[in-house]
Amino acid sequence: MGGSQGVTPRFFYQLVENDIMDKNRIEGSVKQVKGSVEEAAGKVFGDAKLTAKGKSDKVAGKIQSAVGSVSDSLTKERK
Repeated sequence: MGGSQGVTPRFFYQLVENDIMDKNRIEGSVKQVKGSVEEAAGKVFGDAKLTAKGKSDKVAGKIQSAVGSVSDSLTKERK
């Protein structure tokens, strides 16, 4: 066991470089996580504006991730 360093930014860079995963899928996932954190923080601190921003970021991330999925599908069909 051991030796595992977890998922690093370099790992994601390699996925994009090797055409394994579209950049939009990765960036969309990051936006979704960021939005979830903002939404939760907004709820904890009673900040409606931060909660709304978090929800907005989550939706934007889902859309960007979907665009990346379509791009991945098209790329795989061409190969």
